[in-house]
Amino acid sequence: MIHSESQDALLGERPSTHLVRQRWLNWLGAVALSAVLGVITALIMPRGPATAAEALAVMGSSLLVGLLAGWILPRRRAMLLAPIVYILAVELARLGAVGPTVDAIRLDNTFGILALILGRGFHGLVGLLPMILGVAIGILLTTAASRWRWLGTAVLTLLLLALAIFIARPASTPPILGADGRPLPGSIAELTSVNIGGQEQALMIRGYDVNKPILLYLSGGPGQSSLPWPRVLFDDLSRHFIIIGWDQRGSGKSYAALDPAETLTLNQTIADTIAVTNYLRERFDEEKIYLLGESWGTTLAVLAAQQRPDLYHAIIGSGQMVSQRETDRRLYHDVLAYAERTGDEELRAQMLAFGEPPYRDLYAYVVVMDYYERLYKPYTPPQAYLEKGEAAGLGPWNVLGSEYNLVEKVNVFRGFLDTAFILYPQLQEIDFRQDVLRLEVPVYVLDGAAELSARRDLALEWFDMLDAPIKCIYTFENAAHAPAFEHFEAFTQIMTETVLPETYLLR
Repeated sequence: MIHSESQDALLGERPSTHLVRQRWLNWLGAVALSAVLGVITALIMPRGPATAAEALAVMGSSLLVGLLAGWILPRRRAMLLAPIVYILAVELARLGAVGPTVDAIRLDNTFGILALILGRGFHGLVGLLPMILGVAIGILLTTAASRWRWLGTAVLTLLLLALAIFIARPASTPPILGADGRPLPGSIAELTSVNIGGQEQALMIRGYDVNKPILLYLSGGPGQSSLPWPRVLFDDLSRHFIIIGWDQRGSGKSYAALDPAETLTLNQTIADTIAVTNYLRERFDEEKIYLLGESWGTTLAVLAAQQRPDLYHAIIGSGQMVSQRETDRRLYHDVLAYAERTGDEELRAQMLAFGEPPYRDLYAYVVVMDYYERLYKPYTPPQAYLEKGEAAGLGPWNVLGSEYNLVEKVNVFRGFLDTAFILYPQLQEIDFRQDVLRLEVPVYVLDGAAELSARRDLALEWFDMLDAPIKCIYTFENAAHAPAFEHFEAFTQIMTETVLPETYLLR
């Protein structure tokens, strides 16, 4: 069936009632197809595609709907109509979703713009471009077209095919090699997915010997994914432990577990930690494991050990948190003092407008985060740390690590945004100085002397109050919020020469 803009003129000055009705039916058909796909997509994946399989499914379904829309409505206007209807349907169908990447658009700060690009922008890339291509193909198949249109469509097809190939490429973690350059017998280097609390969550497992003790690393955030970083800096430590990296619910490779968002609660994250612990105990036939927490991960480690001390040999805190609310309150005054000290009246007015935390506008936390580097005490990280980081080539937030496929690289950023905005307000009542004065497991704290005083002072205060079977604190002058990484060599020595022998005696 060949259409042209002059067909109606062949039938007389006015198109027949039948042709008018048919044209309207074609318009309604194109609209209905796009709207139905938008609603179905939003119901199944309200945050847009969160896995490679979902991204490929969106690309395929959008291409098919676009093709049908272009076939039944062979007008170039359909190339705009179908995507616009799809966007509106998605937005209306997911009105209940929460988080920066799906709720109100904010263009007044960097994180708001980032949320727009990584949320709606990424969905548009894998959803709208294939739909436009499909419409173009549908039009080409039903109308006479120039070779230039065919050429343009062919180029777009090749670009989308390349995108699909990149999306489909699987993630991996490098094997542990022996002296002969081959995978070391008895070692383990694995990426896996485990059902935790009803949602698939990702684990990275690395060790030179599967018979070594288990060390579960709890990353910061909430919502931060750090899988490649321990692989790079804890290689020597993995000769003595099997090191487990875990992308917690809603972060990185586990971003899809964020929906429904109602399951992302403090109690659920504690339950998830215990469930991961039990999975590891059963898989590696261990009675107990070790917990290493960084930043938010230290909060999670303390709460899990408080609830189930029978599961843990010890907990190790790097960048120890004690009370998020009190830390934020002190940071508020620190930033305000910085503004006054530097004469930054705009910043001062902005902080006064926010008022003391907890902030009503969660983007206020982002504003404060921008000033962390200016509030740290001056220090120089060890050269070995800097050289390792540079040689690894992991990029910002480790997104260039092989442990992430293309969609998961996007998830590293949007997982931090959405998860932090949902979970962080739930942490405001935590204060270990009141709620955790005794732990029944050994506690080791790695203290960075250059840490923000709003964090460090509370950690030292709580440590002095804490009663535990063993408690030790190690202070590093040239470290701030991540001493376990910044001084990875000393950390390996502490774990092998102190923590392992001391906790062995308690078994």
